[in-house]
Amino acid sequence: MRHEFRVVYTPIEDGWFLAQAPELPGAVTQGQTLDEARAMIKEAIELLLETYRENAERDAPGNAVWETLAVETPAL
Repeated sequence: MRHEFRVVYTPIEDGWFLAQAPELPGAVTQGQTLDEARAMIKEAIELLLETYRENAERDAPGNAVWETLAVETPAL
């Protein structure tokens, strides 16, 4: 499944870049270069979504009904 998230890269001290996906609280990381920050935030988002899904499956009641829902959002 493909997800798209906007990511903000902010230069910080010593030439590092802070990377965060504002739509996903907790998806924050950094890298020494923009490419490294990009790779790190991609991994952070993947791990965060995996954890959210695992927690939802574990915590859902046995009689829960699951479905996949597609949502279109306006382009920014």
